[in-house]
Amino acid sequence: MLQSNPETAIGPGGIRDLRARRVRAVEVTEPALPTPPAFKLSVTDTICTEVLALLARLGSPKALAAMPPAELDAAIIDAIRNHMVEADFHLTVDDFSMVQSRIGAILAAGPAGPPPPPATDVVRRPRADSDAIPVARQIGSKVGRADPGHVAAAKARIQQIVVEKLDVAAAAELSREEFERQLSQLVMNIVTESKLQLNSSEQQDLVSLLVADMLGLGPLEPLLADESVTDIMVNGPTSVFAERGGKLVKTHVTFRDNAHVMAIATRMVTRVGRRVDESSPLCDARLADGSRINIVIPPLAIDGPSISIRKFSKRLITLDSMVETGNISRAMATVLKIAARCRLNILISGGTGSGKTTMLNALSRMIDPEERTVTIEDAAELQLQQPHVVRLETRPPNLEGSGGISMRDLLKNALRMRPDRIILGEIRGGEVLDVLQAMNTGHDGSMSTLHANSPREALTRVENMVSLAGISIPPRGLRSQIVGAVHMIIQISRMRDGVRRVTHITEVVGMEGDVVTTQDLFTFEYEGEDSRGRLRGNFQCAKVAPHFLPRATYYGLDRALREAMSP
Repeated sequence: MLQSNPETAIGPGGIRDLRARRVRAVEVTEPALPTPPAFKLSVTDTICTEVLALLARLGSPKALAAMPPAELDAAIIDAIRNHMVEADFHLTVDDFSMVQSRIGAILAAGPAGPPPPPATDVVRRPRADSDAIPVARQIGSKVGRADPGHVAAAKARIQQIVVEKLDVAAAAELSREEFERQLSQLVMNIVTESKLQLNSSEQQDLVSLLVADMLGLGPLEPLLADESVTDIMVNGPTSVFAERGGKLVKTHVTFRDNAHVMAIATRMVTRVGRRVDESSPLCDARLADGSRINIVIPPLAIDGPSISIRKFSKRLITLDSMVETGNISRAMATVLKIAARCRLNILISGGTGSGKTTMLNALSRMIDPEERTVTIEDAAELQLQQPHVVRLETRPPNLEGSGGISMRDLLKNALRMRPDRIILGEIRGGEVLDVLQAMNTGHDGSMSTLHANSPREALTRVENMVSLAGISIPPRGLRSQIVGAVHMIIQISRMRDGVRRVTHITEVVGMEGDVVTTQDLFTFEYEGEDSRGRLRGNFQCAKVAPHFLPRATYYGLDRALREAMSP
């Protein structure tokens, strides 16, 4: 290597001027607390990083890489020697040469990555002329696009090296941004040493994948960030499906093996204080944004751990936005707003994934901000905007089988919390009896969801679930209690074109003998299918006087209700 005067190597004054400026800066500024490194770097790694930082003060990596080789070598030698004097350490001839070579390789690689290495399992194969890509995509860091397969192969090759260098205790104290910054530097060094050909986009994607594996939810992170995805289903390490626009499609997302899926599942549930293991192979939980999770692991899941995620939309869905997307008509939205404002007790019925919770969230926006509302759920996913809301969540039993808190326990306690409204995420069992009693004892405006295929079946299911409470009530007395408690049933269906529509808005009117009588206010009438496969139909208004018209009059909303029912 050539050794030249630093003044001729990098500008007037060179490294010595930089040292003088650094000494003056120390005299007038207080030293900042150093950030603990998250990775166990070798001495060589540390020296290279510090010398590169020293060189970066004199010019950008691109400018340094553009220097004549002799001047660049001289600048690197002077920087290493000055750093040795400042840090008071000594390098052997071999170590000095190693550091110099590595720094030179990093600067020569520039932001676009090192020169093309010999063909390996993670290096792009030569393309045929027919597969040639536009020149703009070959430029590298400026406009280069990431190749997912290339990035995944590079990740598989370097991940173990990164894990070996990880200092868990130090990483736990860092913010995500600082951790990602340190990881980016480490990845750049490893990529250079391993002679991998990655452009800047691919290096960023590689860092993102590693961060997702270490801190996030691994391969699922891109799907969770995709606003068009509403459901994610993992059926094993190589079978991941997503729902887009109401249609299920298989994705290219894969896990390394069953252990990788299990690690991600465990990370999901431990964040909300739950567990999934052989003694408890079934688990319901939620993500930080409220997305609902269901996990089933072996031996119950034969083909590997199964994860089902019902994503929580970041876009706020209201009754008005449902009108725009064709889920309901304008008149239906008006009637539902009036029903919620008039404090009707409402059941929302539908199948799995039909949008019951979304409708419940939309109706809850009509709750008066001054009302005290208590929500009870198995996995908290309701998103109420009011200031006076108490959110309760059930708790499964511990390893000894004790300590579990059921929805019925929470409902009984909620009645002592002076609620104006009680909202249940879903009725599944004996808690329905406590719900009916709450609705009949001054807690008007309560809402809940349940699984049923029609409003009439919803009433039948309520009746059947009361028997799960272990209390025998004569059928006529039970139906009379249901009629007094439930005012309206909203039926939602996810149709074969993937669109969710409200098919019935039905009032519970009273009883004729032993039969509960109902009245449809709106129904959806199917008419056919258009050329794009979307179902055609109309929301039909019954044009009858709603049974809750006197209640609407009490709240001063009778005129608006009459106008909505006579379009």
